[in-house]
Order: sequence, then C-alpha cells, then structure tokens
Amino acid sequence: HELRTPLTYERTLIEIALAEPDASNERLRAVLEQVLAAGEHQERLIEALLVLSRGQRGLEQREQIDLAEIAAHALRSVDTHDRAIESTLQRALINGDPHLVERLAANLLSNALVHNVAGGRIAFTTRTAGSHAILTVTNTGPAIPPDDLDRLFEPFQRLDGSRTTATHGLGLGLSIVKAIADAHDATITTEPPAAGGLSIEISFPAVHSAGRSRPESDPPPMLPVGRAP
Repeated sequence: HELRTPLTYERTLIEIALAEPDASNERLRAVLEQVLAAGEHQERLIEALLVLSRGQRGLEQREQIDLAEIAAHALRSVDTHDRAIESTLQRALINGDPHLVERLAANLLSNALVHNVAGGRIAFTTRTAGSHAILTVTNTGPAIPPDDLDRLFEPFQRLDGSRTTATHGLGLGLSIVKAIADAHDATITTEPPAAGGLSIEISFPAVHSAGRSRPESDPPPMLPVGRAP
C-alpha cells in the first residue's frame, strides 16, 4: 500500500497533464517537479524499508564500536533547527554493526526534533552501567498517553490513528529503531515525562576493552561534544 499510493499519485499527475492539449510549459514543468518530489519520497521510503528489513534479518557480523563516537557522528549530521541539544557522551562499548547503530541514533534524534515544540530541548546521552551500554534521547514536546507508547514503534502509524503521508514523514523511523535494537539484543524503555515529550532508552549488552570490565570506581572518559546550536 505504501509503495502503491505514491505510484498512483504520480500516474494521476501525468495523466492529467497529458489530458490538457494546451498545457503551457510552466504547467508541464510544475507537474514534472511534483512527479520528481514524489519519486524522491519513494526513494526514501524504499531505502528505509531496506534498512528495516536488514535490521529484522539480524546481524551477519559484529565489530566493537563505541556508542559515544556513533552518537557524536549522528549528532553532527542532523539539522537541529531551533532546538537545543545537550549531549553527554561517555564511552560505551558494544559489539554490533556501526552503520545500523548510527541509523538508530540518527532516527532517535530525528524523532526527538520533529515531535517537539518551538524552542524545545533534547538531551542526548551515552553511558555504561554495569553490563549495559546505554543510549538515551529525551525531548520536550506534546504529552503522550502511556497507552500509546507501544504504538510508537509500529510502522506507518501516527498516534491519532491515521496513516502517515509524505508531509508527516515515512512512519518508519522508530520501527527501524526497534528492528536494529532487536538485532543487537538491546532493550527499549520508553517513558513520557510529566511535563510532556518522551524519553527513549536503548540498552545494549556492553563489552569492555581487553575483555575486562572497568572497575566501578573508574569514571568513564567523556567525549567533548557539548551543546549543539
């Protein structure tokens, strides 16, 4: 359905334009721009579906990666608009696919930016706690009923019950997050703060350098990312 709808839309645009024998160059150019925009939306959708499928298949191989470095790279790649992002990125080692984990982090940030308020805030952290490496994104925003939290990770759905559209995003961001988390044996915890917004915590099985756990008394090194404008 999600692939057929934009194809039908493109076909309709072209058929209407062809049915106008005296269509001006300006009119035809406008139609072509609409078809191009619809095609770009399809490309994003197909790419997202491929990532979703890859996450659901599981991991063929793993490598040791630092959540702090992955999160810092994702942070540099997003457009924050007028939102302030406070980041505290502590070293947190896991075994996994760096490309998928970066997509997970980027999708969480994107979700926190889109579902926010003007001048809103986002807290973005990584840390190690015992045998877990944890990535957390918390944002300000509208209040979310607790009963709706599970639906956040369903594909092509909005909390008002309607299906997603090109103007409301692909509707796959958090579905991809869940698939990637499952592939890495990670757990997801969601909590709606009383003041509104959402906190999402992804807890991965942690690994430690040289196969040795870091003593609890040793503070983990912190990556100097600071505040994004």
